[in-house]
Amino acid sequence: MSPDTFVPATSLIQAINHIPQGIAVFDARMRLVMSNARYNALLELPSALQKLGTPLFDIALFLGDRGDLGEGDPARLAIERINLLTSSPVTVTQRPGKHDQTLEFHSSRLPDGGLVIAFSDVTARVQAERALAQVNHSLEGRVAERTAALTRVNMELESARAKADAANHDKTRFLAAASHDLLQPLNAARLYTSTLIERSKSTGLADLANSIEASLTAVEDIMSALLDISRIDSGALKPAPAPVAARDLLKRIEVEFGPMARERNISLRLVPSNATVLVDRSLVGRIVQNLVSNAIKYTNRGGKVLVGFRRRGNRMRLDVIDTGIGFNKDQHRLLFAEFSRLERGARMAQGLGLGLSIVQRLVTALDLTLELDSVEGRGSRFSLFLPLTRTIRPMGEPAPALAEINFGTLGLKVLCVDNERSIIEAMEGLLRHWGCDVRSALSLKQIDKEQLLEGWYPDLVLMDYHLDQTSGLDAIEWLRHNVGGHLPAALVTADRSPAVRALAEERGIAVVTKPVKPAALRAAISGLANQARNPSPRIN
Repeated sequence: MSPDTFVPATSLIQAINHIPQGIAVFDARMRLVMSNARYNALLELPSALQKLGTPLFDIALFLGDRGDLGEGDPARLAIERINLLTSSPVTVTQRPGKHDQTLEFHSSRLPDGGLVIAFSDVTARVQAERALAQVNHSLEGRVAERTAALTRVNMELESARAKADAANHDKTRFLAAASHDLLQPLNAARLYTSTLIERSKSTGLADLANSIEASLTAVEDIMSALLDISRIDSGALKPAPAPVAARDLLKRIEVEFGPMARERNISLRLVPSNATVLVDRSLVGRIVQNLVSNAIKYTNRGGKVLVGFRRRGNRMRLDVIDTGIGFNKDQHRLLFAEFSRLERGARMAQGLGLGLSIVQRLVTALDLTLELDSVEGRGSRFSLFLPLTRTIRPMGEPAPALAEINFGTLGLKVLCVDNERSIIEAMEGLLRHWGCDVRSALSLKQIDKEQLLEGWYPDLVLMDYHLDQTSGLDAIEWLRHNVGGHLPAALVTADRSPAVRALAEERGIAVVTKPVKPAALRAAISGLANQARNPSPRIN
């Protein structure tokens, strides 16, 4: 397989250039590891200073020579600037830009001695603060001037509010695009890589394929974390609590993390529960995903991870307990800080230290309680308290046992619909390698025009949500109307909004999120295949 197969993944890295803040990362020797386009544009750095490995001192000296750091000896100014940025674990500073701007810098020291710098142009905010200060001063004058000043301030504040609303709208629109367009190339690359890994087993390419998979996973984790933080901070996440069976949350954990635990020789035990909790399924699921993922990542091979519910008054306590590296009480605050990682944990797994920061933000947004207890070297317990509600299942009906997923796919007839040709090709390759009989199309129009279903009845359909002329949900309904009302279907989408998931569940449609993880895809296909063999009547 040609290396060009993986080129679409680079667009994911380029997506970081669309983040409105300038971002740069320096290693322990203060040499440039990464910077985005916004960083280089705001500082107007020449291409020679944008190269990886460039010393931070060279960049600061260039700014000093240009006059950005004020009057005086450029070398002295450069050293003073670096000392200011690195003197504390976290610093926030402002300085003038080249074009009468005001730039605000946030710098954070990394556990290995490196440095993360993020900054943005806050000229508008500073000007508004100065204008407000002038207005406050004028209020000490005559009543007529006070009235005029207040009127003027109100107009400025209204204008600022309108601009802020517009900015939030643009940010939300960008995030919506990011969750689909930016993750699409990564999804195709992950599918191609999965096929390559399976075909290269016991060959010289196996290590290379696994390295590519690890790199793509790292990019996916970073992008998902950045998108989650942006959604929370912009208020784009709106909780929608509904009754959720505790066993469904546990089943999702088994499907997603069972293969990961088995690969690391870690015992993942799930304790069944008949309880029903009142939560936002998607957002609470994201919290649990991060907690379980961390528990497995930071537990040594042969260790144990336990996930289960305990009743505590009118709440259920969801425990994630591991026998991992643990930590002491003095490190609690550091655990939830962005870009902060414990030294021992950084040696065990890659990452930027954003997972628990996202957990804390989501817990706050959902008004929940999270407790933690840990002993360094012996393990940790994270406990999430969830409100109880009436059970969904009729009384007396036994709770289904959590069982291993049957991954049998041989001979299944699968219809794939996605408006991205690269994703279609990657999905076809992976499914055919699993022994599936696959037919695919870019749209419903192509299915009808080429008569793809003539004499061929699919066992299940994998449908993209964002199609060119309709939504994937409506497309599935069209297929069920024309092919058969019991056609099992899964929505394969980068849109992770609770609204889309709720609509899919109402129509009895499974959801597989992009970038697609092969284990999750096979589990979904297995479940859909069982539906095809044992169809249940639809309620209209």
